[in-house]
Amino acid sequence: MLNDARYTGGSAVYGRPPADVVELDPDARQFSPLVPGSASLEEAPDASLERATVLAPPGTIERRFVLAQILRAAKPGASLAVLAPNDKGGRRIAADLEGFGCAVATESRRHHRIARLARPERPTGLAEAIAAGALRFDETLGLWTQAGVFSFDRIDPGTRLLLDSMPPLAGRGADLGCGIGVIGRAVLRSDKVSGFVSVDLDRRAVEAARRNIADPRAAFRWADLREDMSGLAELDFAVSNPPFHDGGAEDRVLGQAFIRRAAASLRRGGTLWLVANRHLPYEAVLAERFARVRLAAEAGGYKVFEARR
Repeated sequence: MLNDARYTGGSAVYGRPPADVVELDPDARQFSPLVPGSASLEEAPDASLERATVLAPPGTIERRFVLAQILRAAKPGASLAVLAPNDKGGRRIAADLEGFGCAVATESRRHHRIARLARPERPTGLAEAIAAGALRFDETLGLWTQAGVFSFDRIDPGTRLLLDSMPPLAGRGADLGCGIGVIGRAVLRSDKVSGFVSVDLDRRAVEAARRNIADPRAAFRWADLREDMSGLAELDFAVSNPPFHDGGAEDRVLGQAFIRRAAASLRRGGTLWLVANRHLPYEAVLAERFARVRLAAEAGGYKVFEARR
């Protein structure tokens, strides 16, 4: 699979469909916002794609948005394959596509439902689905957000506990897994913060954070923190509400990787403020990578750590 934000035609793939479930084009261009460097589906020209394979997201608004964007960007008659695990939207993809005016043939394989179709000449309802799932300003939150991003329609209670527990911070810092920028906005209320980098795997989250954090001290990176993060070093502090799901399944190693990245990015004496669900086993890796670790708060099924390198 190829990543290139300039790509505008040919074969496309969205997400990481299992190769043992559906055939994949090795020359297909990746369009998932969860793959750094991939092309933007929203920016693909109308009727430019000849074929596409889509691992549909589980959330209804996000899934319909992605399907509508694929249909918009596909040429009439383009060959499309849409799949999802049965328990994560697979049973609904045919109905979604039929609602857009598509004639669909379905099959099941390895606990997935696969819908195959040719893009109709005039699909219906695309504009409404795209508008519902697009980046938008939420009047209730007072923030830019988008369906599919972590906690897109509310402030996560773990984030609230972290914000209530942290003192004003100072120096250069980073938010590892920034989401839509809620923590970053709070951190930058301190005039002692000289620079702040918001990092997330999700391009949509980074774009929302960019809009929500209007501060000249702020920078933004669309990146996988498990990969090389050159330039993120000698920080005075880091903050994080790390994810613990990957592809919908709980992955405790993921949060541990964030802790290791924080330790590698901090100067000696630098501090990590981290919130996690109470059941997640982060104490050992914190003790391994930091000189001092303190449980700063615990409430509502969450725990907050202050860890000094």
